[in-house]
Amino acid sequence: MSSTVRSRSWLRSGILRESRRPFRFQICCCRRDFYFRDLRPPSDVQLLFEHYSENGTMTIEHLRRFLVEYQKLKDATREDAMSILHSLRHHIMYRKELNVDHFFRYLLSDHNPPMAPSLGVHHDMNAPLAHYYMYTGHNSYLTGNQLSSDSSSEPIIKALKKGVRVIKLDLWPDSRGNKVKVSHGNTLTSPVDLNRCLTATRDYAFIASEFPVVITFEDHLTPRLQAKVAKIVTKTFESKLHQPGTDQLAEFPSPESLKKKILISTKPPKEYLKRQSSMEKEYDSAQSEELSDKEGSDWDEEEKNVFPEYKHLIAIHAGKPKGRLTNSLRIDTSKVRRLSLSEQELEEISQKHGQDLVRFTQKNLLRIYPKCTRFDSSNYDPLLGWMHGAQMVAFNMQGYGKYLWIMEGMFKANGRCGYVKKPDFLLDKDHIFNPAKPLPVKTNLKVCSPIVQNGFFYICTNKHLSLKKVMPVVGKNR
Repeated sequence: MSSTVRSRSWLRSGILRESRRPFRFQICCCRRDFYFRDLRPPSDVQLLFEHYSENGTMTIEHLRRFLVEYQKLKDATREDAMSILHSLRHHIMYRKELNVDHFFRYLLSDHNPPMAPSLGVHHDMNAPLAHYYMYTGHNSYLTGNQLSSDSSSEPIIKALKKGVRVIKLDLWPDSRGNKVKVSHGNTLTSPVDLNRCLTATRDYAFIASEFPVVITFEDHLTPRLQAKVAKIVTKTFESKLHQPGTDQLAEFPSPESLKKKILISTKPPKEYLKRQSSMEKEYDSAQSEELSDKEGSDWDEEEKNVFPEYKHLIAIHAGKPKGRLTNSLRIDTSKVRRLSLSEQELEEISQKHGQDLVRFTQKNLLRIYPKCTRFDSSNYDPLLGWMHGAQMVAFNMQGYGKYLWIMEGMFKANGRCGYVKKPDFLLDKDHIFNPAKPLPVKTNLKVCSPIVQNGFFYICTNKHLSLKKVMPVVGKNR
C-alpha cells in the first residue's frame, strides 16, 4: 500500500469471512436461498490495525499516531482523531475507541480522501517549467459560449481563485484603432477593457497559489498598439512582471525561482506585420516590404520587427514554423519556446509522431487548445495531451462536464498549487516514451460485487457472470 491507504484495497484477497450466511426469499411454493459472505478487511489492513492498536482496540491516541506516522499528516491532532470517531458515531455507539471493522469503515469513508490536502506542495519545484503540467485556461475572459457571450474580468478572477496558472487573452484594436480591447475576434462576443483583465490578474494571481502565472497573448495589434500594451503591462504588474533580459533561453527557469511572478507568452501578429506599411507610416516601410517577400520565414525573423518595448515583455516565446506540422517539433538546442496545437492537430500528429512530441516537451512547452467548433465552450479529453507531455492543456473553465472534472481532479494534487510534476518516464532523454506502444495487460480478473443489506456490507459468491453485467447474487431454486 502507498503512504495513503487506498479505499479500493478491500478488493484484494483475504476480504471475505469463512462463514456463509443464508438469505431466504419465498413466494407461495417457490423458494430461493441466497448465500452471502461478510465483507472483511484484507490482511494488510488487519496487520496495519494490529500495529497501531492494542488488544484489538484503537484509541484516540493510537489513531492520531496512525495519522502522523502512516498517513504523513504531521500536524494531525487529537481533535482530528476525535472528528473521525465522531463521524463513526452511529457504528461505535459513542465509544472512544475503534475495532478493526470500524477502522476499515473509516478507510472507506470521505474522511480518508485519496489526496490529503494537508500534504501541501510536495513535488520538487526546482526543475524547469517544461517538467510540469500547468493548470491552463482557454479564452479566460468569456462568461459563456464562444459566439455571443459577454467578456468580463470575472471569469479570470474565478479561474485564478481555483488555482489556474495560465490565462489566455485575445488582444484586438478597437474600431478606431486607438485602444486595445480583449475579445473573441470575428464573433458576437462583447469586448472588455484590457486594463480590467490585467488588474484582475494582478490582484488575484497569488491567492490560491504563490507559483507563477503565465498570460498568453493572442495579439492582433499594430506595432504602435503593441508598444502601448507594453507600457500598460509594465505599469500594472511592476515588480511582479518577470522579464528574462535575453531573447534566447537555453532552458526555462523553475517554478520555485518564479514564485509570485507573472510571465508574458506571445508571438508577433503576422497579419499586421505583412501590411504594416499602410497602417503605420512611421514604421520602416523597407522592412515591411522585405517581410512581405518572405511570407514563409520563421517566427524568429518576424519577431525582429516588433517594437523593443513589447519584445522585452516576452518571457516565453511562442511560434509555429511554416511548412509541415512535423516541422514544429524540431528542437533548437540553443533556445526554448512554446508551441500551440489544436486538439485536432494533436490527434493527427500523435498517430505517427508520438515520440517526437514527447521529446519536444522534455525541453519546450506545448499548449493544446479546443477546436474552433466547440461553440458551447465544451472540452476535450485531456489525457491524450498529458500522455504526450503537453504542459498546457487549455480548457474552457466556464464549461462543464466530465473532462472538466478530470482537469479539476488532476490539479487537486500537489497542494492545489496549479503545477503537477510530470512522471519520470516522460522526462527520460535516453529512453523516449512511446505512447503508441501497446503495454502488457493483466488478464487475471477477480470480480467482487458488493451489496448493502440492512445497513451492512456483504460480498456474494458469484457463480454466473454475464458479459454485460455481474449478477449481484446467485442462489438455488428449491
